[in-house]
Amino acid sequence: MMPRALLALLMLVALPLWAAEPKELTWSEMIPPDAAPEVPNMTPLHDLSQMSDALAAESAPAAKQDMPNAPVVKSLDGQNIRLPGYIVPLEVSEEGRSTEFLLVPYFGACIHVPPPPSNQIVHVKSEVGVKLDELYQPYWIEGALQVKASSSELADAGYQMEADKIYVYELPE
Repeated sequence: MMPRALLALLMLVALPLWAAEPKELTWSEMIPPDAAPEVPNMTPLHDLSQMSDALAAESAPAAKQDMPNAPVVKSLDGQNIRLPGYIVPLEVSEEGRSTEFLLVPYFGACIHVPPPPSNQIVHVKSEVGVKLDELYQPYWIEGALQVKASSSELADAGYQMEADKIYVYELPE
């Protein structure tokens, strides 16, 4: 009888710790299942004579976002999640760390190509931040997701998060 009671007590103590693990979220789960398909407005560059125009776009103003009010998944509000993505800096500390940024699903979003729909952007704030010279790689961001719109110079985001953890994304071996 005693081992069973001990096991039950251990389960009661361990369950909240296990439940606190963040849910791994994918970008597609941030789009409502009944939402219209989103087709990005990206024209491929096949004519190499236009290459100089494409390179000049590097210094041009940011491209216009196609879907700044894309539908969001309201049931994600308040969930403790873990989401991989790339960082687009909005604020930089005196130490050269981005403490406020947009998390996006692919490299170059909001800078080199038009921003993704707002339901594919998370506006993140972090006390520690990420060094500017380390922004070329993907990261995992963990924290409570808020279904709350925000606007910046670069794009509108459908979600917000206060980052609890930020660490480099590594593929499993």
